[in-house]
Amino acid sequence: MNIDGRTAIVLGGTSGIGLATALGLRDQGANVTVMSRSPQNLANATEVLGDGVGVVAQDVLDRDSMGVAFAELGPVDILVNAATGGSRATGPFEKMDLDGFQGSFRKLWGYVNSVHAVIPLLTDDGCIVLVSGSPARKCRPGMSAISSVGNAVEGFCRAIAVEIAPRRINVVSPGIIDTPMFPMEGEAREKFLSQATAGHLLERAGTAEEVASGILFAISNDFVTGSTIDVDGGALLP
Repeated sequence: MNIDGRTAIVLGGTSGIGLATALGLRDQGANVTVMSRSPQNLANATEVLGDGVGVVAQDVLDRDSMGVAFAELGPVDILVNAATGGSRATGPFEKMDLDGFQGSFRKLWGYVNSVHAVIPLLTDDGCIVLVSGSPARKCRPGMSAISSVGNAVEGFCRAIAVEIAPRRINVVSPGIIDTPMFPMEGEAREKFLSQATAGHLLERAGTAEEVASGILFAISNDFVTGSTIDVDGGALLP
């Protein structure tokens, strides 16, 4: 796919991986609209992305308003959903609040809502990219909810790929990425990221731009569909 001139929507496009992806699409000439439910992130994205990029308030769990927002932009060539849908539950499963575990699946429902809404608007060579995470296939203790959601996202992608072909859908799976998702600062942040990536083949956190590069690959390569692309510094390997 030649991205220049294409209509692209990036959900969760106002921070971290989503914002880096929106910048990459903009720089390759796409007509980009980013959507987020966070007023603070919307304001920041407006400043960072500049004129020419649409910035829209949208909750991925509000499927009715999402359908309206998409229809106003359609037809759509590219949909990227990097929205988390809300908080993520961590900790030992035995002691976990199951409401928190269930709430982690808001990410999946946000993805389901967006894919369902965009399919009628998706051009014949259009594509969708979702974001999972390395815990889907290599789960550390305390990550059961996040791992389960990631597995569901990757399975959803494969299931939908066979239904919408030749239009494409793929997943990019990041490892530990240095984004605002981790709130600590300074030395505490450096220590956390160092410990989290100890033992990885590349012992450092990735950048949002490196994950965005994987997303742009999934968009531009017309022979990739139903796949999970790992951008994790070798986290999955022993």
